[in-house]
Amino acid sequence: MSSPSTSRRAVIDVGTNSVKVLVGDVAPDGSVEPLLETSEQTRLGRGFYETHRLQPEPIAATAATVGRYVRLAREHGATIVRVVATSAARDAQNRDELLAALLAAGGIPVEVISGETEADWAFAGVCSAPALANSPLLVLDVGGGSTEFILGTAGQPRFRRSFQLGSVRMFERLQPGDCPAKADLERARQGLREFLCDEVAPALSGPLKEYPPTRVVGVGGSTAILALIRAGTERFDRALIESTRFENAELSALVERLWSLPLVERRKLPGLPPERADVILIGAAIYEAILRTFGFPELSVSTRGLRYAALVRP
Repeated sequence: MSSPSTSRRAVIDVGTNSVKVLVGDVAPDGSVEPLLETSEQTRLGRGFYETHRLQPEPIAATAATVGRYVRLAREHGATIVRVVATSAARDAQNRDELLAALLAAGGIPVEVISGETEADWAFAGVCSAPALANSPLLVLDVGGGSTEFILGTAGQPRFRRSFQLGSVRMFERLQPGDCPAKADLERARQGLREFLCDEVAPALSGPLKEYPPTRVVGVGGSTAILALIRAGTERFDRALIESTRFENAELSALVERLWSLPLVERRKLPGLPPERADVILIGAAIYEAILRTFGFPELSVSTRGLRYAALVRP
């Protein structure tokens, strides 16, 4: 049970690749004690990027998961339950179909947040960790449909921008197949490098000089999975994940290892959920491409995404 001074709340995050839920106790000072965190891949963005319309089956799967998570949050004593949606919902021509299905399943109106809000919340979530609260950071939030780049210090963003670069979006564009060849990896690397140089670098290079980060932090499912793969464990261990740092060469070696394995073998890797064994190829490659393109020496990992900020913020 939560203490009289805390508020038990839940946030359900409807992403392009998965639906995530966080139930936590929020203290008067805004700190969060997580009680339950879980996710389910519903691949809302499947088949979306050719038509810009969400497909009926992913909408139904996503709605069913949201309904189940609302009930789960209530069972855990959450008195406030919030449902937020990000990239796929922002961009969909038939957004209203999704929102109606989610409302019918969960009984809670959905907030479709902007890319800028997503970036702000991701940064605030990362900075809720005491070790990162006052550091100059570049936070990278790679999702299924977009990636947020946020520069800031002491919990205050100085630059934030959302780009249409995501693991599901790029997976559907590149279609590496179940047994990718070396040429597929090189094609992905080239495509990511071109996007970063053409779209991200013109916006990010100036702020990087003005607000140079001392750490680059990846937040979200892909980096947590990569940390667990490296550790060879399936158990979610926040301390282990958040102590992980990938040097540039080590991350590249892990990318090449993942791309060298057929899908059936990737599904057996400890720490990699079988249903994410396809898109992890792109998620890992995006982080690798960012480090390479901008010359960052290493990548740190955070488990504290936008849901931590959404629990606290109005």
